[in-house]
Amino acid sequence: MKSGLIANFKIKLLCVFSASRRVASRCSRPHFSTMSLNPSIEYQWIDGVERLELYQSAGYHPVMINDMLHNRYRIVDKLGFGGYSTIWLARDETAKHYVAVKIGISSPALPRREPEILRALHDSRSNPQPPRAAPDADACTALPAIIDAFDVSGPNGTHACYTLTPAQGSLKEASFSRLFPIKVARALAAKLATAVAFIHSRGFVHGDIHLRNVLVELPSTFDELSVQEFRGKYGEPDTVPITRVDGQPLTLNVPAQAVVPLYLGKKAQEFTLADTHGLLLSDFGEAFSPATEQRLGRDCNIPLAKRAPEALFEPNEPLSYPSDIWSLGTAIWEILGMKFIFSESETQDEIVAQQIDVLGSHNFPERWRKQWERLGEEQKYAKGAIPQRPTSDRDTWPSLEIAFEEFVQEYRRKREAAGTFEEEETRAILELVRGMLRFRPEERLTIDEVLRSEWMVKWALPQLE
Repeated sequence: MKSGLIANFKIKLLCVFSASRRVASRCSRPHFSTMSLNPSIEYQWIDGVERLELYQSAGYHPVMINDMLHNRYRIVDKLGFGGYSTIWLARDETAKHYVAVKIGISSPALPRREPEILRALHDSRSNPQPPRAAPDADACTALPAIIDAFDVSGPNGTHACYTLTPAQGSLKEASFSRLFPIKVARALAAKLATAVAFIHSRGFVHGDIHLRNVLVELPSTFDELSVQEFRGKYGEPDTVPITRVDGQPLTLNVPAQAVVPLYLGKKAQEFTLADTHGLLLSDFGEAFSPATEQRLGRDCNIPLAKRAPEALFEPNEPLSYPSDIWSLGTAIWEILGMKFIFSESETQDEIVAQQIDVLGSHNFPERWRKQWERLGEEQKYAKGAIPQRPTSDRDTWPSLEIAFEEFVQEYRRKREAAGTFEEEETRAILELVRGMLRFRPEERLTIDEVLRSEWMVKWALPQLE
């Protein structure tokens, strides 16, 4: 199964569709605005791969299957891509195991944030205050660890690369049209919350919490596969020739073939409690430390449906830990019921309207209401910058309680093996979610309060033991 997660970008060209061996790529959000494109070269569109126009100076590094990087890492297949990098499965010919190689774009404007932040998070000397309510003293295992770091040079510039332990895929991919067993869902929610608690205790905000960035480790036996055995199990790389629209030969800036990302994981209903211990919260490219740097709401790049409302209504104010709590709350909801609490394909005006429907207009801050309900005052606001109440007819979304019944419980009843939540647990879940999704960031639960909540203590955290 493939995904249409190419970008918010459409070219009316001939489409080349890839084989069905693959599923959704691990592309969380394409930040294409960071780069200037060369409009003189266009490529035939290929479903399921990165934006090919970004193979240019300051862009992606062209990679082919069997390429050797750093005289050590042989490329075996592709795992995913984002606006800032491509991610590849490689065989470490020195250590004789598999690694994920993340190859960044070469843009000089792109700081090498992620490796630095991950090293700081794993450094026990950095703010060594464990999450007070976290039961897992080894919570840092839920964060990726940098194995090796190096640079590669190519026709598009010099690219920062680093290797990590490969993962089987994201929870978003695993849960596509499927449900996690109820015990597994509880444990995944608890493990993700303890990971966020660890990050916050180290003085960082993750800044991009959603299920495409929540991965699950591969079994330890994966490294025992030779490349030939790997091919026998997962198939040959799914490659599609790249061609230019104008029919001219390819330059060295772009690879001869595009590779559709491979999904190594299993379906949600096949997950066990043992799998939950391998949860990894990945992609720290948006992470920041509120104590040492300022991240304004307008610079928030998390997908719109997961974005805390203060980033929309107060774009010139700094974000902090509560923005993670909002995103974590929506992620927990999605783990429990597969369906996202708000629409993932609407404008910011419609998403805010849905948030007000679900959470209640009486909870909407008065300081935002005037902006939200404005009429004929566009000269005060940059067009589209601040959400505005839709004036056209729209379908009203259900309240939180009804949404849980319709979006979570109803799906679980149709799949009896997944399990449903009893009345007492449902009440505790809704109490937790409402506390995490308060409009005013200062009123949201802290991560320690999340971990001390009734649902976490009675139902979720015990599944990790």
